Amino acid sequence: MTDAAAVLDLPQPAASAPATVPHGMPLYALLGFAAGLPFYLFSTVLALRLQAHGVALAVIGFFAWVQLLPTFKFVWAPLLDRYDVPGFAHFWGKRRGWIMLAQLGITASTAAMAFTAADTSLPLTALFAVLLAFWTTTLEIAADAWRIELYPTQDQQGPIVAANLWGYRGAMVAAGSGALLIADAAGWTAAYLAIAAAAFLPFPLLVAGAAQPGREARGGRWAALAAGLAAAAVILGAVAIATAVLGRLALALAASAGLSGASNVTPYVLALCLLPFVAMAAALPRIRRATPESRLRRSAALGPYVDFFWRFGGAAIGLMAFVSIYRMGDVLALNLAKPMIKGLGYSLSQIGRADSLVALAASVAGVGAGGWLVTRAPMPLALAVGAVVAGVGNLGFVWLAHQPVGEAVLYLSTAADQFGNGMAGAVFVVYLSLLVNPRFPGAQYAFLTGFAFLLPRLLAGAGGTMVGAIGYDGFFLLSGALSLAALPFLPWLARLRPRADDMGGA
Repeated sequence: MTDAAAVLDLPQPAASAPATVPHGMPLYALLGFAAGLPFYLFSTVLALRLQAHGVALAVIGFFAWVQLLPTFKFVWAPLLDRYDVPGFAHFWGKRRGWIMLAQLGITASTAAMAFTAADTSLPLTALFAVLLAFWTTTLEIAADAWRIELYPTQDQQGPIVAANLWGYRGAMVAAGSGALLIADAAGWTAAYLAIAAAAFLPFPLLVAGAAQPGREARGGRWAALAAGLAAAAVILGAVAIATAVLGRLALALAASAGLSGASNVTPYVLALCLLPFVAMAAALPRIRRATPESRLRRSAALGPYVDFFWRFGGAAIGLMAFVSIYRMGDVLALNLAKPMIKGLGYSLSQIGRADSLVALAASVAGVGAGGWLVTRAPMPLALAVGAVVAGVGNLGFVWLAHQPVGEAVLYLSTAADQFGNGMAGAVFVVYLSLLVNPRFPGAQYAFLTGFAFLLPRLLAGAGGTMVGAIGYDGFFLLSGALSLAALPFLPWLARLRPRADDMGGA
């Protein structure tokens, strides 16, 4: 067996014999790398690129709404649980088939962003950024569903989540710092093309992986690859066309409503933030009365989400409020941290160096600490420690703004932010994974992670106008305080128990 096959030969486990954690750690480090590589390219790196081309800060803030796409992944997550990718799945199985398709989408979208790096058409820049976010999110849905199926317990999740986040954050740091260093030396097109080439590297390893057990007889590797590539071309094209059409409609609606880059959208954003809570509260009584035979609970599209609210009842509203708040400070800080640092007088190369070894070491340490903590401490305590450390990291940007420009202070604030972000992220991933019903791993985890970032990313899109009102100091003080706002929920969460599932394997 080749090295790649050894890493990727991880079959779907029987319920009585889950896969071993050491076997899965290299696989999930690789999948984390594949998902993390594109993230900064449609968030912080894109913000710096737009700033370099003279785009207004408020408009840069609007581009943070590209990061909203992963919050709506529950819309298409059931498709990944229900359907296979033609060709790829015939040899490599359902989960790896979707991962391979997403990998091709990531590479194509990154290359498209490279060839439009002059940003002469902001709608076109937004289109390719949205496509990159879509395919990155699709990869995460498939990988997360596979992880939850393979490793159902808290003890197993700790090291697997740590390995996944090490790969994820390592790739984020490599792509973020690498893109800035290359952009400073050779321009934005070269930077995005370099990351596009790196984004393709995991695909040959996936192709080299062993066949999914029971799939070998359905066609050889190369026949499956050819069929999968043909299907991928059709799917990638259809998604691109649909995204372009929806984008045109969105722009037309915004124009008809009189919204522009100069508009104060914060009130609209806050109103949107309240709508999910209102909708869930209205639906809960009917959901709680639903029987196992109910069409509502057996629906392929709605059943996974109905099940979550059926099990947690009214407590689901408080639970969703908690998951929305827990990472809000980090998300608010993410999009505007780099423009603030650039505005203080740091060069792209200085920011890139801080985002390389310093950020990587701090992030790896934070993820490792979080992964270790969830195997040793009760979950409420682990969540509390993660929130406090993340809050301290966000407040480090306020401290940085009042220091003379120097790489030592930039490294220190970057390290504090990345350590806190990594630790809180590892704890949070394990916590959300444990809330999932194993019957619906892909859809429910997609819903939880999507909703966890819905409110923060809506508010992040108004970050530019918020900075205009309260300044960078006020903005990062707010982000630090929000990281601590989840703490009052923890005593209640420690007592929360879901309703027993009454549908078994149905």
